[in-house]
Amino acid sequence: MNRATPRLRALAALPFVLALAVHLLLFARWRDELPAELATHFSAGGEADGWTGPTAYVLVGTALLLGLAAGWTALVRRRYLWAAWATAGFAGGLLVQLLRANRVDAFEAVVFAPAMDLGVALVAAVAAGAAGWALTALVPEEPAREPFDGPGDGPGDGPRLPLAAGEAVGWSKDTGSRALTVLAVLALAAAPVTLLVATWPGALLGLLGLVIGVPGLALARVRVTVDRHGLTVRSALVPRPRVRVPLDGVEGASVREIDAIADFGGWGYRVRAHRTGVVLRSGEALVVRRGSGREFAVTVPDARTAAALLNALVERHGKV
Repeated sequence: MNRATPRLRALAALPFVLALAVHLLLFARWRDELPAELATHFSAGGEADGWTGPTAYVLVGTALLLGLAAGWTALVRRRYLWAAWATAGFAGGLLVQLLRANRVDAFEAVVFAPAMDLGVALVAAVAAGAAGWALTALVPEEPAREPFDGPGDGPGDGPRLPLAAGEAVGWSKDTGSRALTVLAVLALAAAPVTLLVATWPGALLGLLGLVIGVPGLALARVRVTVDRHGLTVRSALVPRPRVRVPLDGVEGASVREIDAIADFGGWGYRVRAHRTGVVLRSGEALVVRRGSGREFAVTVPDARTAAALLNALVERHGKV
């Protein structure tokens, strides 16, 4: 199982903390040299055509770096640590170049030189990425794992619970993702601030925060239930979204270790070739083989009990 260790998460967050510290220190040092409204949007030629107040600028810049930090800290794997550092270097480099472009006299035009400033940000990204690559040596190697796309269990190979005829039984468990909750809350918290203080098209970031935050929070904690109706996965906070797999549609259930990034490309409700899933973390998952040949996975503790009960219910249902 490939889970990020506390050391790996700390190393993934570190470059964003450093970038934020440098950005805020430079902003404080250059504050007297900055205009009352900072140029934050530029035309294709590099001339400023959009402005933001200092408070809004600091809030948006801080939210950007903290959001990236939260995402990389939650999703990072050892082999991608360099990419987290490169992302922090690029984002921090752009913010610093933006501050530099705003340090002009009252009668000068604020100009952002795209080629030069992007080049500086890319150099910062390469340097930071190299540092992240070197720091990978501080993180233990990840154990080898079987691919999720492997052969899987046959229809009769999954675990089973003994059930008496007519016995009513069910299994239910809540499971959630702290990282997804944090990301959703950050997106929702940043949305109204950005909508209120940012100028167009910066306000689009606020709308994006709502689009990401609302469904993200709804899926950050789910309830998984196995009973005579089949498998049901729904949000623990609201009635929807909900996924239901009836007993008639289940060929079998098993338990598998999955990697959220490698197997599903992230968290939440995921759709991949021949499989879908509600993925809130890496680790133990209940995997259901459906009559269509597709698989549905949900990451949940005690997945073996859920799979054993579901197989027993399917077997009994088939004899009715």
